[in-house]
Amino acid sequence: MIRRRPQLLWLLVPYVLFVVALPFVNRVPLLVLWLFGATLLTPVAVGLARRGDRRP
Repeated sequence: MIRRRPQLLWLLVPYVLFVVALPFVNRVPLLVLWLFGATLLTPVAVGLARRGDRRP
């Protein structure tokens, strides 16, 4: 499925951003800023996936 629709890889961006934050939960004081940025990037990634997945 990914070979025919590589634009769906954009949907992995939010997942990766949130998973990367997990090891730093109690260590990094800027974790809230990281999670806020990941939350703001989620609709952008979904929009890019949708834009690339438009069918004629």
